[in-house]
Amino acid sequence: MGKLTVYALRAVLALLLAGSVFVQAVMVPLFAADLEMLKPEFAYLRLPLIAIPFLGIVTAEVILVCVWQLVTMVRRGTVFSHAAFRYVHIVIGALVAAALLVFALAVVLAPGDPVAPGIVLLICGVSLAILGVALIVLVLRMLLAQAVARDAEATQMQAELDEVI
Repeated sequence: MGKLTVYALRAVLALLLAGSVFVQAVMVPLFAADLEMLKPEFAYLRLPLIAIPFLGIVTAEVILVCVWQLVTMVRRGTVFSHAAFRYVHIVIGALVAAALLVFALAVVLAPGDPVAPGIVLLICGVSLAILGVALIVLVLRMLLAQAVARDAEATQMQAELDEVI
């Protein structure tokens, strides 16, 4: 991966991380203040509607940090090692957690009439899409495992060839 690509990706990741921290620090409290005007029959939604987005942003931040670490490993040429699996596993776990949080939002909004049933269905679809991304990352993890195995095999063959020569 070229230096320009790494710098561009790191700039995007840094902007996303800064934006997510801004949303957590400024927008979520403003949203919480807006929820104070919620109708009394929907008062039970206040805490979940604050906690779920906050925790969702945390999962996004975890993913961003892990991708930053993987990009660093790519730049150093060490991504085809077992150390990369730790970050990939964390990304998969964070994606599953995000999908569960989105589904929890749908469950919270489903009873009563705070939102239309179609909105709840759309939120469930988003949860399914996030799980799909987790499955894609799982497939990519399997490809990484194959690449690590091939790299180890190539290193062993090179060592044997060096002995023969």
